[in-house]
Amino acid sequence: MIPLEDGFQDVIGKAARGLRLADEVLARAAGVTPAEVLRAKGGEFTERVIRRLAPVLHLNGDALSALGRGEYRPRAVGTIPGFLAFNTHWADMTVNAYLVWDLRSGEAAAFDTGGDCTEMLEAIRAHGLGLRCILLTHAHGDHIAALDRLKAETGAPAYVGDREPLERAEPFAAGKEFRVGSLSIRTLLTNGHSPGGITYLVSGCARLLAMVGDSLFAGSMGGGNVSYADALRNNREKILTLPGETVICPGHGPLTTVEEESEHNPFFAS
Repeated sequence: MIPLEDGFQDVIGKAARGLRLADEVLARAAGVTPAEVLRAKGGEFTERVIRRLAPVLHLNGDALSALGRGEYRPRAVGTIPGFLAFNTHWADMTVNAYLVWDLRSGEAAAFDTGGDCTEMLEAIRAHGLGLRCILLTHAHGDHIAALDRLKAETGAPAYVGDREPLERAEPFAAGKEFRVGSLSIRTLLTNGHSPGGITYLVSGCARLLAMVGDSLFAGSMGGGNVSYADALRNNREKILTLPGETVICPGHGPLTTVEEESEHNPFFAS
């Protein structure tokens, strides 16, 4: 399993930025010192400090502490026929892309491209697939870095939510449904991290799949770069209300499930 995208310090930083809490204000509200806040944001785990920061940041203290102690890892989802995940390098990070296909017809859909689509192209050839569409969760550079190559080598059209227009992709309004063989792909607007982030719900595989991009990570979320409130609301109302066994396929970090994140994600655990 690939590493978690975020540590407890990243969660604290994202929540503080989203709530626009300066270190001094956060420290005063939590009853800790500004120096302790800085050390926590720098990755120094002290249970007392984390427990005091959590309620001020509207985070679940148990989940945040478990993340800090290194105790949280999502359970492996196992093999899903007709589904592959690719963890690719881009700059100083890794980013995920996904391939889903109808086992009967071999028609396939790609979700984002990652930093390099070589492994995805090899899988398409190895399984004898026909790529029918490239569906983009959002237009950040790490998710579309290999778009030109993937389009050129497969002839597949690309699509992106109309709130994030991209010259190389056809825009669509959230709510559109795609069909790939016997697979049905619903689209939900999950903006907040980006202006028009899209979550794709793939039905017809052995498991319901949610391609969430950077809306939600195992143990964290992408952060409200555009709107923290919208990011929280969309995750809570549109993704975490799906059936618990739904597999969440994030833009970074390992696969997880709705049940896992509802119980263990510091932003959303009850």
